[in-house]
Amino acid sequence: MTKNWIPPTPLEKMANTEYDVLIIGTGAGGGAATWRLCEQWGKNEKKVGVVESGDFLLPTQAANIPTMNSERMNKLHEYISKPLGKFNPEFQGAKQVFAFGGRTLFWNAITPRLNQFELAQWPVMVQEMDSYYRIAERVMNVSREYTKDSQITEILLNRLQRKGLTEAAPSPIAAELGLGIYGQEGSDVFFGAIDFFTKALNHRRFDLTVKTRAVQVLVDHGKVVGVKVISSDKKTYILKAKTVVLSASTFETPRLLLHSGIQGQAIGHYLMNHSFVLATGTISRDKFPDPLGTLSMLIPSTKERHYQIQLRGPNRYFWYQPYQTKSFHQELDIHFLCSGEVEPRFENKITLDSYRTDEFGVPEIQIHFSFSEKDKAIIREIAGAIEQISSICGINMTSKTGQHSICLMPPGDQNHDSGTCRMGNDPSTSVVNRYGQIHGVKGLYVADNSVFPSIGSANLTLTTVALAIRTADYIIHQDQESVFT
Repeated sequence: MTKNWIPPTPLEKMANTEYDVLIIGTGAGGGAATWRLCEQWGKNEKKVGVVESGDFLLPTQAANIPTMNSERMNKLHEYISKPLGKFNPEFQGAKQVFAFGGRTLFWNAITPRLNQFELAQWPVMVQEMDSYYRIAERVMNVSREYTKDSQITEILLNRLQRKGLTEAAPSPIAAELGLGIYGQEGSDVFFGAIDFFTKALNHRRFDLTVKTRAVQVLVDHGKVVGVKVISSDKKTYILKAKTVVLSASTFETPRLLLHSGIQGQAIGHYLMNHSFVLATGTISRDKFPDPLGTLSMLIPSTKERHYQIQLRGPNRYFWYQPYQTKSFHQELDIHFLCSGEVEPRFENKITLDSYRTDEFGVPEIQIHFSFSEKDKAIIREIAGAIEQISSICGINMTSKTGQHSICLMPPGDQNHDSGTCRMGNDPSTSVVNRYGQIHGVKGLYVADNSVFPSIGSANLTLTTVALAIRTADYIIHQDQESVFT
């Protein structure tokens, strides 16, 4: 008898089912699409299947586990991640997570929108994105209330705003701030993709298989008909589906498309990831009253400022923990997490490695990536901005050794990779249309970070979720239309 709260469906049974929608991947995009389909379809006879290549790892976002701390989370993340840098030195910091819930098991829950001037360049109307952002923010419990009444956040924000940085604000955080009871929905604070599946089950059943690798998308006469998968014991199955949604990741979705022989000049190209600059400074404890509270604020990009800066403490993952009410330390650590805009360029790409395959016989990927001169200029601007912000806030950026602690992290280190199945109207420069459907293949969709045509400088998860919900709505609309034609 299974001990999992979502009992996996035997592959033999799934192979004997024709799915109305089959979703590949259980991260932010796959989770959002599953939830939306189940919510909208309710108790009808539609069949939804979900395929995850990893196993059940954690029952919730890692930060919700009471015994977890930053050191343990770092070690766990490192242990279960698949590093890509060994064979891809141009994207040395990149890691993959193969598990139910994907990388949202470890994300920091910061959920800003992309700026409207960025979205204005997309093939989706800004007003439509606003509507789907609202749905995503509601279901993910996004608000700026987490740091409400925090003395350290309010004081530093006032200093920045008085000096003209009026955009600075408390970070939007995907956190349930109400009271939860005995593990029921809403009892976990920080949102992860697992929550989408919890919410989906409140509406209807869906089939789920884990430790199952999708190796080929099956297409017949320009229409998707299913997916070939391989189980952990290396048995091959054909899962039939009228519609397939690929939410496998910026790396795995184009890899699957390329290995399946799907045609498209842009597949795998236009790889993006924010440049990532970290810095740490200190500030005198005497400048702030008790209680200090939690520090988390965001300085978003503007038309002139092509980067985002987050100030938080006290460490990389557990930024949301409050400082001690009574601190014995005279100085407090303040951390800067800075994301720089990176141009979408054709030459930054993912290709298949003809000399290396994985255990399922699928070619591994090769990553080709470099920063453009514009990208490098933005990185230099970030360093100057850190100096300016630290001066305004009274943060000392000089370390005990007398050196500035500003560090450019390796490309790919920030998990904001995107663009390899970009959205657009022109099949020669994009992979999917404005609804996420692969150009030239009916019923085949993409719903993950890879569809972004540009990324600005904001965190991507909220936008990924909004787009995945929108794609699910389009699939539902198409299905309704087919009933009457």
